[in-house]
Amino acid sequence: MSGELTVTGGNELAAALGGKGIADIIKPLTQEIHLFDTNVAGTSYLKDKTVLEAISVGDRLNLRREDNKFDRNAILILTEDGQKVGYVPEKDNLIFSRLMDAGKLLIARISKITPRSGYTQIAIGIYLVDF
Repeated sequence: MSGELTVTGGNELAAALGGKGIADIIKPLTQEIHLFDTNVAGTSYLKDKTVLEAISVGDRLNLRREDNKFDRNAILILTEDGQKVGYVPEKDNLIFSRLMDAGKLLIARISKITPRSGYTQIAIGIYLVDF
């Protein structure tokens, strides 16, 4: 019948992927573009400070927008398993919140960890993940 679309090779494609998801296929095609360096805000207010013992220089951190009554541009910083590390500082978050609201994927990478009196200073780089 004319005008019909026929899809073939579906099973072959699934077999070629070998159980991998689309993220596994795309990952080699991504690049991280460094945008900015800053320090994590709010580490002294963490309820569970054990997260500070579990992180290391080089770790990837996820950034997620947060509905926050104190800062409408708040960006939460989380470990890859979802533990709260802190926030992108309010003075630095306007452009990054706009990028995230526009659908861009941003991440952070830890560049330095310095224990201080009463808090832990965590230096991060913020990156745009480009596909």
